[in-house]
Amino acid sequence: MRAMTRPFQTFVLLACLAFTAPAADLPDLGDVGAGDFSPAQERQVGEEIMREVRRDPAWLDDTEIEEYINRLGQRLAAASADPSRRFEFFVVRNAMLNAFALPGGYIGVHSGLIIAARSESELAGVLGHEIGHVTQRHIAQLIGKQKQMGAIMLASLLAALAAGDSRASEAALAAGAAGTMQAQLAYTRDFEREADRAGLQTLENAGFDVRGMAGFFSRLQRASRLYENNAPAYLRTHPLTTERIADMENRAMNRPYRQVPDSADFRYVQARLHVQGLPAADAARTFAGRVAENPGDIAARYGLALAHLRLGRLDEVARAVDDLRRRAEPSPFIAILGAGLAAARRDYATAIETLTAASRKFPLSQSVVYALLDAQIAGGRAAEAEQRVRRALAGRSGDIRLWQLLSRANATLGRRAAQHRAQAEVYVLQGAYRAAVEQLELARKAGDGDFYELSAADARLREIRNRMREEQKQERQR
Repeated sequence: MRAMTRPFQTFVLLACLAFTAPAADLPDLGDVGAGDFSPAQERQVGEEIMREVRRDPAWLDDTEIEEYINRLGQRLAAASADPSRRFEFFVVRNAMLNAFALPGGYIGVHSGLIIAARSESELAGVLGHEIGHVTQRHIAQLIGKQKQMGAIMLASLLAALAAGDSRASEAALAAGAAGTMQAQLAYTRDFEREADRAGLQTLENAGFDVRGMAGFFSRLQRASRLYENNAPAYLRTHPLTTERIADMENRAMNRPYRQVPDSADFRYVQARLHVQGLPAADAARTFAGRVAENPGDIAARYGLALAHLRLGRLDEVARAVDDLRRRAEPSPFIAILGAGLAAARRDYATAIETLTAASRKFPLSQSVVYALLDAQIAGGRAAEAEQRVRRALAGRSGDIRLWQLLSRANATLGRRAAQHRAQAEVYVLQGAYRAAVEQLELARKAGDGDFYELSAADARLREIRNRMREEQKQERQR
């Protein structure tokens, strides 16, 4: 697995600088919550950062994993101190143990941390802690401290919080003077304690085992002694102290014991990430060993099936899918695996039938919808997929995957103008405005667009160009 690339680190740093440089008159800590750096502004900053994140290869573009982490995160957010706040959760392909909150309710978690969690309550504890940073408006308060810390120091801190690469974290933290850095670290320890307490309450409200939070952090602390100067990234960006661990343990002990079993989806996600992080042959050997050791481990059987699918061992996958259907509760993970097997055999009719049934059984599963649309496009039913995507976009216009599928469907149907228009929206959501303009110009020249199509392309082209001019104007003013 790889860390976030340098362009992402640079972007975070510059984005923070851009927002802090003009803010010379921001109030001291405690006043900022009154609205000097509003939730809308936080969201705007977060959206800008996320456009860059989605373009970075380290962003894990896996619909099933993303759906799971968002379902878990939204369950916790609904039980938090601010249930009305918008959150979006995503996974970064990185073996290091880390998680971070960005402005605007965007929360990232490294794949390595998910794999390392011994229980779903442990993972929920980390997410609850990050949700606590957001609901307590810690990033806004960092902006409020800008007068004391300076714009460069604040940007360094935010970059370090978001950094996936430990070396980049160190470089960001080294940007300020030693004296100011000491004050900064003490300040963030206060935030950590506050996020611990908010996260613990969220964990309890959401029905998880509160001991999971303290247990995970305690294990991190013990492991850090083995790392010496190469501690896990989570400890670099989230200062961990004995006092914090003791406080979490004491608070957990004062709550009733609650045994919370892991969901099957949590274990499927762990297996899926583990398979993705290994060469296919190594993954097959690893999960074959786990199945041999514990034949009742459904997640291990799922991981073995995924490894066989990567290796093209379709007969092995077929046996594994039949076995999973007999042994396990119905799940989108198993349905999509079965459809993937059918697609690998180019039996798209079976893939579509499997996913259509799954969409009825799991009507809230967006990953099933994506898989169904993909199968329809590949299986000669692109017109049906195109209509379904358009209906879905009416309520999910910011869904980049739906725009990608719409572009593919129209490309399959030979509708070049519609294909380029949809691809332009993909680039807009990634913040690649010049590429979006190029796509809209191609749509205008395609020669197969009707009056409505061309009028919509012209209007969107004017809007994007105006946005680009406005951003250039703001850059000059900075």
